[in-house]
Amino acid sequence: MDLQLRNKRALVTGSSRGLGYAIAHLLASEGCRVAINSRNDQTLQASAQRMADETQGEVLALAGDISQLEFPDTLIAQVVEKFGGLDLLVTNAGGPPAGKFETFDEQSWQKAVDLSFLLHVRLIRAALPYLRRSACASVLTLTSYSVKQPIPNLVLSNSARAATVGLTKSLALELGPEGIRFNSILPGWTATERVIEIMSFRAQANGTTVDDEINKQAKEAALGRMARPEEVANAAVFLLSPAAAYITGVMLTVDGGIYKGTQ
Repeated sequence: MDLQLRNKRALVTGSSRGLGYAIAHLLASEGCRVAINSRNDQTLQASAQRMADETQGEVLALAGDISQLEFPDTLIAQVVEKFGGLDLLVTNAGGPPAGKFETFDEQSWQKAVDLSFLLHVRLIRAALPYLRRSACASVLTLTSYSVKQPIPNLVLSNSARAATVGLTKSLALELGPEGIRFNSILPGWTATERVIEIMSFRAQANGTTVDDEINKQAKEAALGRMARPEEVANAAVFLLSPAAAYITGVMLTVDGGIYKGTQ
């Protein structure tokens, strides 16, 4: 299938590793001009070089902290200056810390909202003037299957990410008449560094090992394993692409069958 992505201009945040990296890598493989972002410039530059070498694509590394109030505007401006516009936006960031409700104070909640909700608001708001000029504007928010089935000990993430899918659906309805599509990917447990950190937290709490917790979690999926990052990326890139031009407002769960509901 031709995803019609050649020469499209894309920004993927939180993309020096994990799901963000996998999505950016696949976009570059499909011929997109891709900008990637994370806080650590050294790690980001290494990721960009590896991605460019493996895909033979154009990869732009733009370091900075997207949780900072003004940086999303700066980041979008840098992408547009380099690429001449923006067609595709993937809003992604690492999640807030694990823990139970009573372990978090007001500041913890505010940081979680900034990172897992307002970050998406700020990036989309900054990008919108340029997306309006694109003939194939598409936005993808990365959230989690936890918006449908909350995950124990992740109360900050469960709550803030639920707001993000509400935003995504609202913008799909509001901006659909202008031809701008909004969708969200809801990954299940995926073999990334972030998930290993969560499994480590569980192992400490339960007196087990990280491998024990990974195996336990994998058994919850109908497929009996965690996802590989590229498997989630395949779904994400399709939703982003012009090949999915009639799909908007969709919250696509990619979880190997962990979620047991029918809607």
